[in-house]
Amino acid sequence: MSHKQRIVSGMRPTGPLHLGHYFGVIANWVRLQEEYDCFFFAADWHALTSEYADPTRIKGFVPGLVKDWVAAGLDPDKCVIFQQSRVKEHAELYLYLSMYTPLGWLERCPTFKEMNEQLKQKDLNTHGFLGYPVLMAADILMYKPCAVPVGKDQLPHLELNREIARRFNHLTGSEFFPEPADMLTEECKLAGLDGRKMSKSYGNSIMLSESIDEIAPKVRGMKTDENRLRKSDPGDPSICNLYPYHKLMTDPARLPEIEEGCKNASWGCVDCKKLLMQSLEKFLTPLHERRAACTDERVAEILETGSRKAQAVAARHMDELRKLVNFDF
Repeated sequence: MSHKQRIVSGMRPTGPLHLGHYFGVIANWVRLQEEYDCFFFAADWHALTSEYADPTRIKGFVPGLVKDWVAAGLDPDKCVIFQQSRVKEHAELYLYLSMYTPLGWLERCPTFKEMNEQLKQKDLNTHGFLGYPVLMAADILMYKPCAVPVGKDQLPHLELNREIARRFNHLTGSEFFPEPADMLTEECKLAGLDGRKMSKSYGNSIMLSESIDEIAPKVRGMKTDENRLRKSDPGDPSICNLYPYHKLMTDPARLPEIEEGCKNASWGCVDCKKLLMQSLEKFLTPLHERRAACTDERVAEILETGSRKAQAVAARHMDELRKLVNFDF
């Protein structure tokens, strides 16, 4: 039995992961698996909150998500990788917690309004979408973690999670749920290839699963310092969309050379992109090799084993909760 402190986190399976996901989330998970008892899950029920009208693709996205995780360095021998919908106790705890959660708490959730505005082409005025923070609370509280790795945009959700835990504990006269701390992750300062936020929907991303041949034309068309109309024009790396990629993936010893070459115009943007392609190939090749080794059969094995481990913990905690609320019929 592990004596490490536990953390829990998940991602919605809505398509392939890109470099923003890697540097913003997955790289941190890879570090955490060495220090904590980590539970990472494919949040397929969460994907349904916005994809309910056409859920057919979710099933195919789950294996791809796991392959991207393994490619990025998650090790099933060091962490528990599982699928949310395979652990039915999540749905039961979601039901119980929904009974304890005031409607006003959900209506004031900032993401409810933001996503409704951003995804106007979809009808998100559903009970499932309004209540998804309760499902998120169930996902987390089920495993009684000490902390949850989150970005700043997720802090309101985690605070709501703690409020639900406090209310449940108060009304049941118990200390059943610990209040998980936020483990704030460093924001990934990596814009999309066109300078906007990196997003699958914008088509401005480099996917972890893309081949070098597929990436090359994307890098050639990448937005750089708009003030450099000609190679002879001096540039400013601090406002160049390309330079943050170098800071994350190019040998740090080369950065002063890149900066100086840009500022004195001895380097052109084409030179900079050629070096970035070399850095990308060096960075992505090990990921591609691990992904290729992670067959569909291996993914099925990972999810079967991980979901079984998660379900064992969830079943034990739900047995305790049913007794606490006198529903152990």
